[in-house]
Amino acid sequence: MNPEFLQRILKSWADGGWTMVPIAMVAFALYGIAFQLIRHLGRRVPSGLRDTDLNRWISDASGAPGNLGDVLRHATTDSHSLETISARFSEVTACEIPEVERRMQLMQVYIAAAPLLGLLGTVLGMLTTFEGIAAGGGKMVDTIAQGISEALITTEMGLLVALPGMVLSYVVRRRRNEYLAFLARLESLTLRHFRLRQMSGMTHVFRRDTLSLGTQTRALAPKPEADADDAPDIQPSLT
Repeated sequence: MNPEFLQRILKSWADGGWTMVPIAMVAFALYGIAFQLIRHLGRRVPSGLRDTDLNRWISDASGAPGNLGDVLRHATTDSHSLETISARFSEVTACEIPEVERRMQLMQVYIAAAPLLGLLGTVLGMLTTFEGIAAGGGKMVDTIAQGISEALITTEMGLLVALPGMVLSYVVRRRRNEYLAFLARLESLTLRHFRLRQMSGMTHVFRRDTLSLGTQTRALAPKPEADADDAPDIQPSLT
């Protein structure tokens, strides 16, 4: 990094006054939460998945990667009805999404706080300027310059923290919606797979019962008697 650029940053930090400290804390908290959520939700939605891959993992969840395998095993293990599968997917959504939304709301608080802290620095800088004007003397110009510098720098830093935070908030919201859509798609494929399996099992049982009933019917049916006209003629032999 250029030493002159670093020196300018340090000088701006010093000229901004004590409000630069809470602005920096808000920035670290905001960007930390944002990147953590983006990374967390990115792991929850594998990219490039096709329905054939999902159907294979629904049939055998042991080969599913990462969190996807955990969700499928939770939804399908010892599930004997479609209602149970749907309820377990609802449990996954209820366990993971509220925490994400809580952190998103905290991000919105930090985004709103950053420009307000900048405005606070602006007010303090203007107060310093007015104090310099009121005091007069040889140092009046230096005091006015310091107050104006503090007012402008804190406003600038507050906006520089809030604007990228709004972009990151949009990215996080989009990742959250993608994860919800992925869970809905996975639930739909899982329900369809188990519905087809139940229908296949019912068809197999129906065929087995039909064959068994046909066998019993043939066994209980009376045997036909020989017709008198069809009886062979026996001619008496003359000796």
